[in-house]
Amino acid sequence: MAQGKRYKKAAKSYDRAAVYDYKKAIDLVKVNATAKFDESFDVAMNLGVDPRKADQLVRGTVSLPHGTGKSVRVLVVAKSPKDKEALEAGADYAGFTDYLEKLQGGWADIDIIIATPDVMGELGKLGRILGPRGLMPNPKSGTVTFDVAKAVTEVKAGKIEFRVDKAGNVHASVGKCSFGADKLADNVQTFIQTVLRAKPATAKGKYVKSVSFSSTMGPSVKVDEHSVGADH
Repeated sequence: MAQGKRYKKAAKSYDRAAVYDYKKAIDLVKVNATAKFDESFDVAMNLGVDPRKADQLVRGTVSLPHGTGKSVRVLVVAKSPKDKEALEAGADYAGFTDYLEKLQGGWADIDIIIATPDVMGELGKLGRILGPRGLMPNPKSGTVTFDVAKAVTEVKAGKIEFRVDKAGNVHASVGKCSFGADKLADNVQTFIQTVLRAKPATAKGKYVKSVSFSSTMGPSVKVDEHSVGADH
């Protein structure tokens, strides 16, 4: 497979066992992003937390200074006049009953759902459908709010959500490999510093165990966590 050959060639272009300064790691990921499409630039962090404990569940949101480079399809579930406010702010879809029915029927042409608090009782009934797809709005992520215009604007501008998985990993796409190295550096630093600030008070030992960067189709590059200020 061409993809396999491309991956192997990229993997041989640098020492995969070595740990690099984050700016050098950005350059390595960019130069090895050779797919025919604009690959995402991904950051992965392994954290010294126990996600099984509620007080060590690392999660939050971050607004990337240069956006994600992705076109985010937003649905706002809200009654009038909030649905109109959402559309004026740039939401792709907005409404109430019609969209509840579409979601119930398996409609999936969206990336994020924002909802007003007064409709969460009805929307919550679709938890089995929306939960596994990561689409259920949550007050902690700012997706349950009456200020739908602000929420839509932030999401469209590059606000993303992160959450530690069962293995203690936090992963996010923080831009496109076509971004300039300086813009990727800004986005990387903003994301990592936000994760650092989300450190649970109950976390013991080293908080950031490892950091790595990769592109959608490329091999990962190990990053010196001290170079991004993750030295605690």
